[in-house]
Amino acid sequence: MRLLYVSHSFPLPDRPLSNVGGMQRVAVDLHRAFAADPEIELHSLLLETTWRWTGVRTPPFLLSLLARIPRIVAAEGVQVVLFSSMVTAAVSPLVRNRIRRAGAIIAAIPVGRDVTLPNPAYQRFVPNVFDALDLVLPISRATAEACIARGAPPGKVHIIPCGTDLGSAAGQQIDRDSARTAVLDLLAERRVPLPPEPLLLLSVGRHQERKGFQWFVDEVMPGTPEHIVYVLVGSGPTTDRIRQTVERHGLERRVVLLGQVSQPVLKTLYSGCDLFVMPNIPVPGDIEGFGVVMVEAGAAGLPVIAANLEGIRDVIAEGQSGVLVGTRDVAAFTESILRYDDRRELAAASSGARAYVREHFAWPAIAKRYIEIFREELRTSTQPPAQA
Repeated sequence: MRLLYVSHSFPLPDRPLSNVGGMQRVAVDLHRAFAADPEIELHSLLLETTWRWTGVRTPPFLLSLLARIPRIVAAEGVQVVLFSSMVTAAVSPLVRNRIRRAGAIIAAIPVGRDVTLPNPAYQRFVPNVFDALDLVLPISRATAEACIARGAPPGKVHIIPCGTDLGSAAGQQIDRDSARTAVLDLLAERRVPLPPEPLLLLSVGRHQERKGFQWFVDEVMPGTPEHIVYVLVGSGPTTDRIRQTVERHGLERRVVLLGQVSQPVLKTLYSGCDLFVMPNIPVPGDIEGFGVVMVEAGAAGLPVIAANLEGIRDVIAEGQSGVLVGTRDVAAFTESILRYDDRRELAAASSGARAYVREHFAWPAIAKRYIEIFREELRTSTQPPAQA
């Protein structure tokens, strides 16, 4: 199958941390899975840039696609054009006719906010994009519902979750004892005076309102015992507010902001901490499409405590890979954390989480699901119409 993959979400080749986030990670990892699949002949149009310059470089990149996509489809005999998000799929109404005349189909992967962005002009345009697509492939039920509510025909919609590379730095389990020692050493280097036998909570993600990091520090951490330490990876618009909240509650010894970290360090954190926390809160016009970091945590055997919200529900299997609690439910988050604290063996190694991730979220298997859907759409789209 000849596939053209189009994405504006790639980091610079020599700087993997220059453009990080859920959308970016999914785009890069799925591209890698397609490249490794012997059924796929992969062609690519990728914008490689830093997060800071994405907004500046995306418009000219999209403009260039109007000529580049039809040219590659015709020259290479491309059968499927796949956009990694609704952002790049925005050009599909303008190239649809030329792509279809060449016998190719058009698909896109809505990931969440690229569907729900609360901009009136954008929302008026979204139905036109869905009309131009042959396949709409959202990453969760919540994202699928958002697509259908905005005009995507249900027959075009097929949910395919995100995955994780079980051989990657984030997905491959390492020895817990050595990882634990390395995490404690890392925190010591940051001059964090840790209590004896700390329970280490971990969150990973861009610091934005819907992630709930600031809410968790403000509402949950002050009511937990002194030996519970919250390690937060990432940065973003709410980083300063999180720091101010830490200072206001006097939590400097118990909340550690690590900023961006390398993949090897992330691997160590996943394997050496005790619990992964996903404390999302609802934000109008925004949505947690999936939460790929929870899959990565589960692949390392780290159980998850997560808000029962939006695409998060498609990741957590209650009792296998973690627990779901009510969003903004301080008591429920606290109770779940303390339950693991009382039974450290539950947090030490969650074989159930690893097994669940391997079965449901390995990238090679997910790439096969895309291929199956593409083949079926190509088969049905080339069939002659039934005789009356």
